[in-house]
Amino acid sequence: MANFYTDNPDLKFHLTHPLMKKIIALRERNFADKDTYDYAPVDFEDTLDSYDKVLQVIGEICGEIIGPNAAGVDEEGPKVVNNRVVYAPGTALNLQALRQAGLTGMTLPRRFGGLNFCAVPYTMAADLVSRADAGFVNIWGLQECAETINEFADDDQKQRFLPRVSQGETCAMSLTEPDAGSDLQAVQLRATQRDGKWFLNGVKRFITNGDGDISLVLARSEEGTNDGRGLSMFIYDKRNGGMKVRRIEHKMGIVGSPTCELVFKDAPAELVGQRRLGLIKYVMSLMNGARLGVIAQSVGVSEAAYREALAYARERRQFGKAIIEFPAVYEMLSNMKARLDASRSILYETCRFVDMYKTYAHISEERSLTAEEREEMKMYQRLADVFTPLGKGMSSEYANQIAYEAIQIHGGSGFMKDYPVERIYRDARITSIYEGTTQLQVVAAIRGVTTGVFLKQIQAYQNTEINPELDSFRRMLMDMTVEYEQAVAEVLEVKNNEYLDFHARRLVEMAGNIIMGYLLVLDSNRNSAFTKSADIFLKHAEADNKAKADYIRNFTMDDLGYFKYEASAPEYSSTPE
Repeated sequence: MANFYTDNPDLKFHLTHPLMKKIIALRERNFADKDTYDYAPVDFEDTLDSYDKVLQVIGEICGEIIGPNAAGVDEEGPKVVNNRVVYAPGTALNLQALRQAGLTGMTLPRRFGGLNFCAVPYTMAADLVSRADAGFVNIWGLQECAETINEFADDDQKQRFLPRVSQGETCAMSLTEPDAGSDLQAVQLRATQRDGKWFLNGVKRFITNGDGDISLVLARSEEGTNDGRGLSMFIYDKRNGGMKVRRIEHKMGIVGSPTCELVFKDAPAELVGQRRLGLIKYVMSLMNGARLGVIAQSVGVSEAAYREALAYARERRQFGKAIIEFPAVYEMLSNMKARLDASRSILYETCRFVDMYKTYAHISEERSLTAEEREEMKMYQRLADVFTPLGKGMSSEYANQIAYEAIQIHGGSGFMKDYPVERIYRDARITSIYEGTTQLQVVAAIRGVTTGVFLKQIQAYQNTEINPELDSFRRMLMDMTVEYEQAVAEVLEVKNNEYLDFHARRLVEMAGNIIMGYLLVLDSNRNSAFTKSADIFLKHAEADNKAKADYIRNFTMDDLGYFKYEASAPEYSSTPE
């Protein structure tokens, strides 16, 4: 039987990272739930065993049900019937399988019917589901909405809504509008209060799984405002009516995931937390969780594309031998695997940072943190805040590259719908667009460059004890770090924000190359199976960073003006004079 978890030992490797012992002890409050719930773990080993067994179940469902259904779901897609979404039959079967296995509400506390899993195994599940069907993970994986309710809603709201997610109800995050995409400050959907109750009126567009059972809706609650300070977050319950699905978008990829245009007309809703904090606090938290999900989706897509390319290259024969024997092909496959391994490493490193700071945040609601715990929480939050956009930007771009190369290895066959890579290629494209384009991830990640957070973490990796045979990698990375520091200094010395913005992506990717390189070296330190990927990745990263550093070194403010020509040039006209 196909099992996407047991056929990939890399997943269990990341599940057993040394920091997991501390994460689990904090998450389980030293295993206090064992006296209340018969399924709660009694110690660290029991917790890891629980994670492992659940992931085996998910891996089997992915290999036996979700993966085989993916082509049919892509062909049929969801429909709108009487202003409601009807999933493709394969999607309905996927949901039924995961619900029956009790695999919704994985991260929610046990008192709400959840499994109380930390981010690492939950994200690993998303990694697996994405490999099976990248579109379906957008339906099942929106449990981050429930996490937001658990973090910011009041106790009554938690008691009413969270058990429903654990029982299998789906979620949606209704943020964007026709005139408010990346710029969420422009949201205009109105929330008005009558007799102490809130009602929503307006239109939302590009809403993933928009007809979900429970939605988090960003709406303008303050009359006379036009910026983010007038926005609040609301829970909308589909059972209460007042919202219709106007249409489902026709998309290039992730077809099985219904991307909806919604019309709210006097739809009853409930305020989450405090007014005016909808965008500046709650959505920022929600988006960070969603971006972590896109990293997992990118890694799952990369895994699927790499495996399809590898299998085809071994089977396809030309000129009397399998095409994998040709240098042009085996070089591509080796580079694909190196980028895949690097993406997975930064994914789970980021997950661990998120687990540490969010668990401390929940503990702080139960008791006062010690001074040491507060400092640790702040450190991990700083790291999570910059690693999340870095990982999302790098891994989604890699997913697109790997999917592209998988098509190339298939040749003309890859262009045909007969092979899964055609669908995988289309699915990959969205990863570098939604939940913030790569360009917007750079805007968020550049803080890690200018504040020195990336450099400090790079130095921490540098000071980690490693096996002597890996020292050549560390020396290479140390030289790359010096080059990176010089490039940062050269850009900051100009003291011009536009100049910094222009070079931001180069600086962020230089930092990303070093960080992902170190993570692969540290993985190799625990398991020599990653040494080949570390070697291949670092050779390319070193060349890439050198090219970026040379470009910055030879760039001037006059060059910046040259690039600005297109912004200031008159518009072209197709009409003859």
